[in-house]
Amino acid sequence: MSNGAPKMTDIKINTDNLYREEAFTDLTFATIRRLLPVKLDGSPDDSREPIFTGLTQLMSPNGPIPVQCLIEGAKSLSEAAEKLPAAIEKTVQAMIAEAKEMERQEASKIVIPGQ
Repeated sequence: MSNGAPKMTDIKINTDNLYREEAFTDLTFATIRRLLPVKLDGSPDDSREPIFTGLTQLMSPNGPIPVQCLIEGAKSLSEAAEKLPAAIEKTVQAMIAEAKEMERQEASKIVIPGQ
């Protein structure tokens, strides 16, 4: 059965890039995740900075659209909360630009009869 191709279960974990995840939510609009760097034994890795990400949902005519973003430059939870709206806006604008580009590419395809 094996043809030499890697199996989907051949997963290699980068043990030098592990994080512990904490989630904070206002139970209304947004969730902020703080990813704290850890060593392989689970102890804090003070040589790396924490990473903050944001998550929210936008309503569309077709239902909710999840939006997840990196909150750049945040060093604390309070900074992440302050920077979240701008990070979400930046991500939404990038999603809109990407959708417009895909639409433009689709519209510019040459249609050949019989395909």
